[in-house]
Amino acid sequence: MTGPTEFDANAAAQHLLDGHRDKTVFKPFAAEFGIDDLDKAYTVQDLFVAGTGLARAGYKIGLTSKKMQAMVNIDQPIGGVVFADRVTQTPAKLSGADFGRLGLEFEIAVRLGRDINAGNLPKDRDGIAAFVEAVGPAFEVIEDRSADYSDLDIFSILADNSWNWGAVLGEMKPYDGDLAAVRGVLTINGEIVGEGVGGDVLGHPFEPLLWLARHLVKRGGGLKAGDLVLTGSLLQSRFPNPGDVYEFDVEELGGVKVSITS
Repeated sequence: MTGPTEFDANAAAQHLLDGHRDKTVFKPFAAEFGIDDLDKAYTVQDLFVAGTGLARAGYKIGLTSKKMQAMVNIDQPIGGVVFADRVTQTPAKLSGADFGRLGLEFEIAVRLGRDINAGNLPKDRDGIAAFVEAVGPAFEVIEDRSADYSDLDIFSILADNSWNWGAVLGEMKPYDGDLAAVRGVLTINGEIVGEGVGGDVLGHPFEPLLWLARHLVKRGGGLKAGDLVLTGSLLQSRFPNPGDVYEFDVEELGGVKVSITS
């Protein structure tokens, strides 16, 4: 009987960098590199992100709704980094040829107006609201490299930057209404195909934000003024085809639009 595989963070990160470069199909790989807990998965994620050479614009929070957790059979939120040069403004165009498999998620984004660190970490959702400068509608652009959703593990997804590729943002502006109640409507090629409310993400979009702040502080970091945070998808991920036009409109916040090219 063989013992547990020795943890090799550098080899795991290189495996990810190679896979994204070659657009190979995503397959669970955590066991191969000894990634057997969340801390190790985030360590690999850090190395992978550093290896891309891309600057950080902020963070994504994934699996914040029951719909998304059910989709991948995982029962807790996960975090990842959003890259600055992959954040675009609406209306945007994306080419499917640039991805192993392009996916979209449908979110409320926030922008921080103040740093959050161990010294001022809010205790609750109301406390973290004071750190938010602006909110707006967003697509999270994901790259899952044609993963088989019936064969996933959380450590592999986490290490792979929680599958974030980038984001398309609508107008970011101050908002003092009830984000839990706002309704988001998704249309594809002019046809309504789904809707959700802000409360679908852990009860309120600021709950995932609080989770992220605690997570980053626990790992010795925090959030910075100006950071963009994608708070999680109100609807299940969609995988657009060339020629599709996706629009996601959030009442009182505005909308985002993306056209898919070949």
